[in-house]
Amino acid sequence: MPTSSASTTDSARSAASGGVQSLERAFDLLERMADAGGEVGLSELSASSGLPLPTIHRLMRTLVVCGYVRQQANRRYALGPRLIRLGESASRLLGTWARPHLARLVEETGETANMALLDGDEAVYVAQVPSKHSMRMFTEVGRRVLPHSTGVGKALLAGFPPEDVRALLARTGMPAATDRTITTPEGFLAALEEVRRQGYAVDDNEQEIGVRCLAVPVPDSPTAAAISISGPAGRVTESATEKIVPVLQQVAAELSAVLTASGGTPASA
Repeated sequence: MPTSSASTTDSARSAASGGVQSLERAFDLLERMADAGGEVGLSELSASSGLPLPTIHRLMRTLVVCGYVRQQANRRYALGPRLIRLGESASRLLGTWARPHLARLVEETGETANMALLDGDEAVYVAQVPSKHSMRMFTEVGRRVLPHSTGVGKALLAGFPPEDVRALLARTGMPAATDRTITTPEGFLAALEEVRRQGYAVDDNEQEIGVRCLAVPVPDSPTAAAISISGPAGRVTESATEKIVPVLQQVAAELSAVLTASGGTPASA
């Protein structure tokens, strides 16, 4: 029986990496489900992955039995609740790995350093190291914010296609946190273009009056991630920005190397 091109590619990749083909395929299907919004049909997975339907069916049945996928009443498949536990544990570890890098940001900039991930339609803070100043910013780890009013939100969405950004904004709305908040999709898309042009994002009194935030994406992160510093507008000035942004970008690159390393020791980085 002839072998499909997808199967041939999978076999070559597994052989080269020393991996297990069925595991690689299963995780690929889970990621495709996440990209599709969490719920898909078998035919959709077959079309996007190139795998034959019988292979996908066997893999999905195994994932259902393990609790990582569930079959809906409409016969479509959805990501299962056991993934939540894995995600929560991974988020905690991500914060642990990021903390030494955030501490370096605090030492070099003097301001509070944060790390945030895109979770669904919201930015969630997963790690923070506070400034040593008596007047400093504090954001509780686990806090969720809408991306349109934050520096990390802009940094997280800067790499997304405009149609995906518009869809997100349509779902969340664009409530004004202050009179400086961007409240139109056109205004926000223009702000994202500026992020791409200059290489960093700014929250200039848009989430909280008197507070400025500078943020950059973490390049090549396995999931959309950004790091930032935040402080009083009187300290995070335009002249300070010129000194802080290169430090942010360097730390983001170093953190990226830790997060994308395979088989390394990120906790000791």
